[in-house]
Amino acid sequence: MAFLIIFLVIVLIIAFKSIKIVRQAEVYVIERLGKFHKIADAGLTVIIPFVDHVRSVVSLKEQTMDIPPQGVITEDNVTITIDTVVFYQITDPAKAVYEIQSLRRGIEYLAITTIRDIVGKMNLDSTFSSRDLINNQLRVLLDEATDRWGCKVNRVEIKDINPPADIRDAMEKQMNAERNKRAAILQAEGEKQAAITLAEGQKQAMILQAEADKEAQVRRAAGEAEAIREVAVAKAQEIQMIFDSIKKSNPDDKLIQLKSLEALQEIAKGDANKVFIPFEATNTLSSLGAIKEIIKDK
Repeated sequence: MAFLIIFLVIVLIIAFKSIKIVRQAEVYVIERLGKFHKIADAGLTVIIPFVDHVRSVVSLKEQTMDIPPQGVITEDNVTITIDTVVFYQITDPAKAVYEIQSLRRGIEYLAITTIRDIVGKMNLDSTFSSRDLINNQLRVLLDEATDRWGCKVNRVEIKDINPPADIRDAMEKQMNAERNKRAAILQAEGEKQAAITLAEGQKQAMILQAEADKEAQVRRAAGEAEAIREVAVAKAQEIQMIFDSIKKSNPDDKLIQLKSLEALQEIAKGDANKVFIPFEATNTLSSLGAIKEIIKDK
C-alpha cells in the first residue's frame, strides 16, 4: 500500500514536470541538458522531466519601458533633463534570451547614450521645436541596435523636457515679450487698416460728390441751352411771322427801314456786350440822321 502511494506521488510529480500549459501571447524557451532545444508556443506542451528545462517565459506583447530622466548638455551648453519612454516588442525569443544578459537594461543604457548623442548636437530651442525629429531618430537607432537581440523598437516618445529654473524664467520673459510684440504689431496693423479704410471711404465720397456736381452742372447747362434754343426758335418764329405779314402787305422802303430799327432795338436789349449791325442797316441809320436834321431845321 505504501509502495502504491509512493508510485502515485512519483507519477504526479513526473506529470507536473512534463505537462506545461503556455498562455496566449507567451512562449517558453526550453533547454535540453543545458542546451537550447525549442520554443514552445501557446497551448499544451510536453517535456521530458529532469532532461528538458524551461529556461525563460517570454512575452510577445508590446511592452513599455520608462527611461529615468537624464541630464543632457545641449550644443549651446545648457543642461536639460529629458524624460523618455520606449515601446518595444520581442520578435525572436531565443535571441532575447541568449544574445544579451538583460534585454531591458540593454535597451535602457542604449536609449540614454543615444539621447545624449542626438540632443548634444542640437541647441536649446531646437530640442523644444524638434521633438518629432528626436523621437524618430531615437527609434531608428534603437531599432537597428536591438535587432540582433531579437527585439523591435516600435516607438520612442519624449514625455518631458525640463530646462534649468533660470533658463525657464528667461524663456518665459522672452515669450511674454514676443506676445507683447505680436499684440503691438496686430494693433498697429488694425489701426493702419482702419485709417486706410477711412481714407478710401472719404476718397470715394469725394469722387461721388464731384461726379454728382459734374452731373448737376451738365444737366443745368443742358437745361439752359435747351431754354436758349427754345427762346431762339420762338424769336425766329416771331420774326418769320412778322416777315411774312410784311411781305404780304407789300411794304415800301421806309416801313422796312423802320422795322429794321425795331429789330435792332430788340437785339440791343440782349445780354451780349457787342452788337453786330448789318451793313444794310447803316443806310437806314443814315436816313434817320437826315430826317433828324430836317426836323431840327424846321
